[in-house]
Amino acid sequence: MAAMAVMRVSIVCVAIFLISVSGFSLPFTQTRPNLTVTSSLPLARRVITTVATQLTMTSTPLSKAEHILFDTPVSNNGARCRIILYKKMISRDQVEIISPVMLGGLKSPEYLARSPLGLMPCLSLQKNHASGIKHISESDTIARYLLSEYSDVGPSFLPNNPRSNLIARWHDLYLTTIQGCLYKTSSRLPMGDCADRKSAINEFRKNLNIIEGFVEDGEGMYLCGNDISLADATLFPTAVFAKYMLPKFDVTPALPPKLSKWFDTVREKDSSFSKVYDEITDILIKSWDETNHRWDSIWLAGLRDTDPATIFDKIIAREIPAEVVKEDEHILAFKDINPMAPAHILVIPKDRNGLTRISNATPEHTDILGRLLIAAGEIAKDESLGFGNGARIVINDGPDGGQEVMHLHLHVLGGRKMEGQLG
Repeated sequence: MAAMAVMRVSIVCVAIFLISVSGFSLPFTQTRPNLTVTSSLPLARRVITTVATQLTMTSTPLSKAEHILFDTPVSNNGARCRIILYKKMISRDQVEIISPVMLGGLKSPEYLARSPLGLMPCLSLQKNHASGIKHISESDTIARYLLSEYSDVGPSFLPNNPRSNLIARWHDLYLTTIQGCLYKTSSRLPMGDCADRKSAINEFRKNLNIIEGFVEDGEGMYLCGNDISLADATLFPTAVFAKYMLPKFDVTPALPPKLSKWFDTVREKDSSFSKVYDEITDILIKSWDETNHRWDSIWLAGLRDTDPATIFDKIIAREIPAEVVKEDEHILAFKDINPMAPAHILVIPKDRNGLTRISNATPEHTDILGRLLIAAGEIAKDESLGFGNGARIVINDGPDGGQEVMHLHLHVLGGRKMEGQLG
């Protein structure tokens, strides 16, 4: 056992040296009055602390507080819980905020034992509870537990207010599920029920406008009037994301009018909201933007379709006539004016979205590529267009592939038996 411990420390020391040379840094802990949150320390120091904790975990408890909230400052879902803690002035002895890194990270066995999906936030109850539950891993459930557990101090957050509950529920069902469109890479698609980033951003904006309609009219500072509610704690951190990220996709204003006024008011006049705003934006600016350049490689933010329009755009806009045989919201199919077979149809995406050629396809285009192939298959069965028992479906890519129009298109050729070499 001693030899294994020495080996683990040796490996960690090498890792710390490499990390120190690299100069990387990540968020770690700082204090609020009586409670722990985060700022930046060198990653090497963080690793040292983490390893030291793990090596002694069997004998030393992670915290002596009644509860541990596993969270990091950039977590907008965790931030609703932090707002509750700040407003109620819950002490560190009651709830201590600790990074999941202290257990080895979100996917470590130690953290997964507490949060089965490896998500933040997660609340561990270090005292016996009548329910027998030891861990709570959903932010709304955590928030409502905290409101119940500490109902005798600070504001109530209106836990039974139907307007507040409607806003919070709508947020969790229709904003949180697709918020990744604002910051995740294409490898994390699809997002909710949205097949691509553009449709997810549009859906995100639509639901912000729906929530706008739920907001109480009047001069009250908060979403439900003069009293802070769970809706404020729930929506504000996500509004921080929206205000910071949507302009990167040329979406301005980021928030509809009533939500924008509410956001600016609580940020300026309520110190707990201001604190959470600073916690989140500090990481977004220093880590996500300045260090990692996160949005440089994200489609519609750092990456755009800057190629010139083509004749197909004019056909889509009906500026040039074409004999259209199939059309829906996503695709357009029309007869080729220089047919290479008795039946020759071109199928194109209405929104090119960077698909000048098939070799530019990314996971961002999974949905439209499937729609193009399905449309081509349906056309190939249409005897009224001259097709018989099958067709040849061709995609030319780039100059060497014989592509003439730089807007992805499928050729559906039929009406006779296809012969000869393809290349």
